[in-house]
Amino acid sequence: MAEKKSFYITTTLPYVNSDPHIGFAAEIVHADILARYARLCGYEVFFNTGTDEHGIKVYRKAQEEGISTQKYVDEKATHFESLKLSLNLSFNSFVRTTDPKHKKAAGGFWEACAANGDIYKKAYKIKYCVGCELEKTESELINGRCAIHPNLELEIIEEENYFFRFSKYQKALLDLYEKNPEFVVPATRLHEIKAFVERGLEDFSISRLKSKMPWGVDVPGDSEHVMYVWFDALVNYIDVIGWPEDKKSFEKWWPGIQIAGKDNLRQQSAMWQAMLMSAKLPTSKQIIIRGFINSGGQKMSKSLGNVINPFDLVKEYGTDAVRYFLAREVTPFEDSDVTLERIKEAYNANLANGLGNLTSRILKMAETNLEKAVEIPENTIPEVYKKALEKYDIKTAADYIWQEIAVLDSIIQEEEPFKLVKTNKAEAIIIIEDLCVRLYTIGRMLNPILPETSEKIKSAVKANKMPEVSLFPRKE
Repeated sequence: MAEKKSFYITTTLPYVNSDPHIGFAAEIVHADILARYARLCGYEVFFNTGTDEHGIKVYRKAQEEGISTQKYVDEKATHFESLKLSLNLSFNSFVRTTDPKHKKAAGGFWEACAANGDIYKKAYKIKYCVGCELEKTESELINGRCAIHPNLELEIIEEENYFFRFSKYQKALLDLYEKNPEFVVPATRLHEIKAFVERGLEDFSISRLKSKMPWGVDVPGDSEHVMYVWFDALVNYIDVIGWPEDKKSFEKWWPGIQIAGKDNLRQQSAMWQAMLMSAKLPTSKQIIIRGFINSGGQKMSKSLGNVINPFDLVKEYGTDAVRYFLAREVTPFEDSDVTLERIKEAYNANLANGLGNLTSRILKMAETNLEKAVEIPENTIPEVYKKALEKYDIKTAADYIWQEIAVLDSIIQEEEPFKLVKTNKAEAIIIIEDLCVRLYTIGRMLNPILPETSEKIKSAVKANKMPEVSLFPRKE
């Protein structure tokens, strides 16, 4: 039996200093849709996610709550892992950066970079954003503050740390982007990272003094330092697939596809790639960069009271309804504005009155008028839908499905097969059978996006029977 083609996709690892929010829910649902689509296309899939549990802000949050950092991250990690059930996710790897296996691999990666002459020690002074866990140059600041975390005071870090020779990899990175014009998608983000690298790269700190910040992976051979959170966390992408111990597994899955928010552009598409080059490993296959989710025109924050909790949404609307919203109403590459009012409007218009109503109308006509279920042809999924998902454009794929829903609604309205059956039953049967086949195709296309609803529709068409309950009851 021929070995299946392999497909590896990973999300970023969210920090555990706060609970899961709708922004990360969108990232992981988008990754799940791509993973499910790859399986439909015959790939063997490895889908990785997890939690980033080191760094200053995690350490400080545990101190604020008066508990040990390990206990704090243990509790928080379960909240993120529970997204699997709540959002019906298909990931088969959940890595925690406090896992012994990850720590060991991070140490091995450090040693590989050091062996290549890319790690050295020096004294330095920087402005540091704890929210980003990144140093900031003057050109990146707005009114002296981080553009992404303007509510946080920048901190001055002045100490002797280990550094990574990022500057050494400017040409290699530019060559990578030139040879792989779709290495970062969308193209606007590739242009952005190319411009960043062309301006010149500065070596970055990859350790912290343990006396000031003890929560991290120990630096090999130096008990006074722990690894900088970004250096340690990025290694998860390869240690979960076997590096460095299981070469066969690693080579089977790597290089992989990484999906991340636009605030991760530099780390994923430049810093991590340079680190891989230093360790003499293949660079990533592709980086997908998503936009932010705002609410009412403002960035979500606890102080503004506009944070949307994905668990609350699932409780109110159901898993597939939340997946629908994140797939179709949240754009994959640009910022999106989300409010509770907009979620309810989309649910009623496109699920209750749209997909749910169409399914009921077609299956009621079929159950009443067809003697048996229709024959379902193979390979009815349109190319436009496939091409959209192959370009990671989940919204366009979802839009196509709802365009087809509108077409079927128009056919029912114009042809009125429920009336025609009384005067020309043979013609009405042809129309109803065609509607059933096309509804089944909608069910097929929904498989990666709304997996539960997909199975309900396909099963109902095959049984020639209406679902016992409404797929999406209207919300008043």
